[in-house]
Amino acid sequence: MSATTSTSPAHPSASSRLGRLIFLSRWLQLPIYLGLIVVQGVYAWKFLASLFHLLTSLTDLSETDIMLSVLGLIDVVMIANLLLMVTVGGYETFVSRLRIDDHPDQPEWLDHVNASVLKVKLSMAIISISSIHLLQTFINAARMEEKTIMWQLFLHLAFLVSAAAIAFTDKLLYSTVHKNH
Repeated sequence: MSATTSTSPAHPSASSRLGRLIFLSRWLQLPIYLGLIVVQGVYAWKFLASLFHLLTSLTDLSETDIMLSVLGLIDVVMIANLLLMVTVGGYETFVSRLRIDDHPDQPEWLDHVNASVLKVKLSMAIISISSIHLLQTFINAARMEEKTIMWQLFLHLAFLVSAAAIAFTDKLLYSTVHKNH
């Protein structure tokens, strides 16, 4: 008979308990994702309030003001979409599966979401939001300081470079992982 000891399932080892505790700690993110759902509600309210303001003051607004208001609405929608991606994708990736595989309204991108895909999608969403802000700035350029326009342009370019770096890094990592298999 061997004198080796084994850890039975009834008495898990300390490292096993620590591993379980660390794994369970992912649920600490649940309040964060629930908070993002509340923020979604804030953006829905903001959208409706802005739309109401646009519709009630339509006769008093210039074409430029209408265009800026519409871009503001698009900006709110894009930020809400970003929130949705972070909430759904982050929860699915880092906390727990949503188990909605057979639901007809399941977003297509959710089938292949992982941390890498989420990073690229988020960076593209941030660039899109920045593009809307930049378009608003250019439409409203006569009312803005040149320094403000310049900084917004530099910030947008920084987002573009960052997104390209993230995509390039992911491509390198993806190709390296598949070469090793």
